[in-house]
Amino acid sequence: MTKKVRVFLRMAAAVGGFALFGCAPTAQLENETVATPAEVTEDANLPAQDEAAIAPANRVVALTSLSADLAATLDVDKLVGIPGSRLVVQDSRFAEITTVSEGRTEPDLEKIIDLQPDLVIGAKGFHDKALQRLSDLGISVLTADINSWENLRSFTTTLATALEADADPLLERYDACLSQPQADSPSALVLVSRQPILAPNKNSWAGDFLSQFNVQNLAADLQGESEFDGYVTLSAEKVIEADPDSIMVVDTGEDLLSQLKAEPFWNQLKATKEEAVLSFDYFGLVNPGSLASIEATCDQLKNEL
Repeated sequence: MTKKVRVFLRMAAAVGGFALFGCAPTAQLENETVATPAEVTEDANLPAQDEAAIAPANRVVALTSLSADLAATLDVDKLVGIPGSRLVVQDSRFAEITTVSEGRTEPDLEKIIDLQPDLVIGAKGFHDKALQRLSDLGISVLTADINSWENLRSFTTTLATALEADADPLLERYDACLSQPQADSPSALVLVSRQPILAPNKNSWAGDFLSQFNVQNLAADLQGESEFDGYVTLSAEKVIEADPDSIMVVDTGEDLLSQLKAEPFWNQLKATKEEAVLSFDYFGLVNPGSLASIEATCDQLKNEL
């Protein structure tokens, strides 16, 4: 497995955010999600989280773009620290808020501590070490592990409780996003890399997203030797055998579609012959990224399937 694919998968797995895909090309993947099991330190021993027992928070540091977006939507005045993600820095709501990390680097603990937060939110796996150190200092931490819509709803409700905000407007946006799914959608494969060929099964954010729209994900029930939970490695022969009605290629910034077109198996597929190949952004389908990314993916699935 190439180094870039490892990076992509860890980044995606990290957010689920971190869910299986914690990695994508360096230019595209920032610490937006949850990391892979390999990135969890052996000495990480974060306290068990009782969502009902999370104390109200007035100063919050968010280490992922999605948690920053949700916190800002719920109560931007309580958000004091954000990640250096392009999804965040391009948003005017965060212009005056301190950035505590850059790209895929570890968050700056000294800068976080100086902000005197009473809650720090990170991604399971990707931020375990940093969250453990902050917890040891007596700072409350909240870990996001978002690999399904149910996880997203639960996390949103927990965060709203901590911020003493109303979660209903966000939950209503989720419901609107998932409204009117196709009654009978075509079969599909989502491809996120070429070497190896990787596809999400039902245990990933992407896999759950497809199921919400009644898309027949041909990799949904597959299991394999992939080290990334929620994703399986496919051979060219397996792709040909599946022969999906449509193929969703994830744009990670390295022109994966052009790479796949050069593969001998590509032109043998029904989806390529019938021009049923769709390009999806990494943020939204593989890594939730932000509310805008998620809603854009909902719209694309509704319109193109």
